[in-house]
Amino acid sequence: MSDTIHPIVMPKWGMAMTEGMVIAWHVEPGGTVEAGDEIADIETAKITNVFESPVAGTLRRLVAPTDEMVPVGALLAVVADDAVGDADLDAYVTEFQANFVPEDADDGGPEPEYVEAGGRRLRYLKMGGGGTPVVFIHGFGGDLNSWMFNQPALSEDRATYAIDLPGHGGSTKDVGEADAEEMARAVVDFLDVLNIEKAHLAGHSFGGAASLVLALRHPGRVASVTALCTTGLGDDINMDFINGFIGGKRRKDLKPVLELLVADPSLISRDMINDVLKFKRLDGAEAALTAIRDTVFAGGRQTGSLRSRLGELRMPCQVIWGRDDRIIPAHHAEGLPNGVAVHILEGAGHMAHMEKSNEVNRLLEAMASV
Repeated sequence: MSDTIHPIVMPKWGMAMTEGMVIAWHVEPGGTVEAGDEIADIETAKITNVFESPVAGTLRRLVAPTDEMVPVGALLAVVADDAVGDADLDAYVTEFQANFVPEDADDGGPEPEYVEAGGRRLRYLKMGGGGTPVVFIHGFGGDLNSWMFNQPALSEDRATYAIDLPGHGGSTKDVGEADAEEMARAVVDFLDVLNIEKAHLAGHSFGGAASLVLALRHPGRVASVTALCTTGLGDDINMDFINGFIGGKRRKDLKPVLELLVADPSLISRDMINDVLKFKRLDGAEAALTAIRDTVFAGGRQTGSLRSRLGELRMPCQVIWGRDDRIIPAHHAEGLPNGVAVHILEGAGHMAHMEKSNEVNRLLEAMASV
């Protein structure tokens, strides 16, 4: 009978996630769900994300209460055929709970690694294997954890690498020329050391510009490029965010700054704020961010526009933007060459890949399959 009963468990998004909390269900017991239906909102230590059902059928039981933290892998709900009796469901849930053992915090999946590339120490996280890999490149002030909702999904049938750019995360804080070209060189050095001949690139914000520069300068190394809420396509930039991110020293100062990143400010968690504060306290981090600001956003405007060169791209290219982006306006995606696919996501801000991860993942998967 168990083959007609399907568990829905707390997912693991990102290497650091050990628990989550269902804050809302979008389906009632007795409702029919299809694989991919949005069935719940789950809050993590970083941000709230929509959870899609992994299976199709009738949702028979909601097991996990709302507003209560449960470990990754814990039973959230049960999907089963209508023919399955209540007694069988009770027995299944009882057995699952009796045998469930939360994952060991020290055995929570892949861990970041380090590599010396081009004279720099770069931190990266690899997940999956095979195929043409996807390389994720974060934006200004971010790190490889920015892709916690995206990398696991893309790694199911290919190798994926999320890297910390110079000046960020666990990588060296030497940013060289402190522009997108410098970041693109660092990524090429990374590809060389890991013997990655060709990759799909997914870059966010400042990392989006680095991805586009790499695709223009080294077209043979790039299978496709996706730029999300990217710099380099217009002049506008919210300097209140940039300066506030660099200057914020306390939680109360940084919170309203980080809330500019998303369409719904309630998505910014206390842990996310704390993680940013910890990063900014690292030796050289603030100097690196300041150097990037003074180079890439000199005079309060973006420098080094790539808009006129997008028509030169020889590989598939797509641009994804959150309609409510308050850092870089979505109208920068207008008027691009016909060969560039443009996707504007409603209800998302600058962190569209986290706010609308399921939609972004489908777009990334489609691009990585070309």
